[in-house]
Amino acid sequence: METTTNKTRFALYGLYVITPCSSIQPLSTFELLDKIQCAIEGGARIVQYREKLLPASIRREQALAIKTLCERYNVCFLVNDDVPLAAEVGAHGVHLGQKDAPLANARNMLGDSAIIGISCYNRLELARTAQAAGADYIAFGRFFSSSTKPDAVQADVQLLIRAKSELWIPVACIGGITANNAKLLIAAGADMLVVINAVFGAEDVKQAAQELAECF
Repeated sequence: METTTNKTRFALYGLYVITPCSSIQPLSTFELLDKIQCAIEGGARIVQYREKLLPASIRREQALAIKTLCERYNVCFLVNDDVPLAAEVGAHGVHLGQKDAPLANARNMLGDSAIIGISCYNRLELARTAQAAGADYIAFGRFFSSSTKPDAVQADVQLLIRAKSELWIPVACIGGITANNAKLLIAAGADMLVVINAVFGAEDVKQAAQELAECF
């Protein structure tokens, strides 16, 4: 009998939202949860909690609440960077940058079932290395002008096309993605579109998420 794990339970495909940092969009835990629920109801299939400035007790409170919400909707919940927090709250996995904890350390702490994503910016060689090390998905970007990270390195569609021809793990795209440019990346092979402001900065979060989800 096959055991259900996070890797078999969640499809790494579709709309992937990252919560806005408190420094950009200060929200109470209640307000944050309300926006996340709207995003999920609009079609988000993966939620990443990204918060670096709030006290540890508040980050734990928010992460636990988001995990509970995601479980209710059967949505994948990831924590950005903080592997101990992900382990403590029982997140489904983590997303790591090149300067964060090594993938092997995260795997040892979270176990084989955990979903681990790696930022590879605009470098295919980093994606190859991440895949070989056991990453479950990689992320490229920014693809378009980004208000969240205006100085991030530029990735292009040709990189995405080449990556999809070489890699067997899913590829996420991030950076300035909107409903107007999303289909260009999907046509080039993007498995996931990662957004922050396009959803959480919208007046109607649910509608914004729905418009992006429908691009798939």
